[in-house]
Amino acid sequence: LVEVMAPMVATVEEAAEFAERARGAGIDRVGIMIETPSAALLATEIFEGVDFVSLGTNDLAQYTLAADLLLSELGDLNDPWQPAVLRLIGAVGAAGRAAGKPVGVCGEAGADPALAPVLAGLGVTSLSMAPRALGRVGAALAAVDQDACRRAADAALAAPTASAAREAVGAVLADVSGL
Repeated sequence: LVEVMAPMVATVEEAAEFAERARGAGIDRVGIMIETPSAALLATEIFEGVDFVSLGTNDLAQYTLAADLLLSELGDLNDPWQPAVLRLIGAVGAAGRAAGKPVGVCGEAGADPALAPVLAGLGVTSLSMAPRALGRVGAALAAVDQDACRRAADAALAAPTASAAREAVGAVLADVSGL
């Protein structure tokens, strides 16, 4: 099975045009990367034309918070735990659930064992990570059920800051998993 995915899609028209061209070339499964806030906010409409999406969390954080990845003084802003980024991920996850289509995450967020249950609770269905992170992320997910993931996601979404999100999620998950 061949799947293709277009990066840096910002509009419904871009997603639809890419999907049409890919399908015209004989590709059955077509997806896009959601790396811009506009694509995240339009996820419901984008899912009408594609089969899956993958969230590029590094770029999504950069563009959401206007924080250049190369500027060290803005490094704290480039964090997938930032509430604005989590809310965008949640919007994409909800759109994916409603459409019955997969939502992946790639980038540093996919390799964070503390964040993995939150992402699952937000509707993410797959995580991409370096092999060295697989054991820690797998153990974190094995220690919780879907209800705990949803409670962790709710706690993160309610937090006003990245550090408060980490703390709130830690409290929720400590009760069920010992994380």
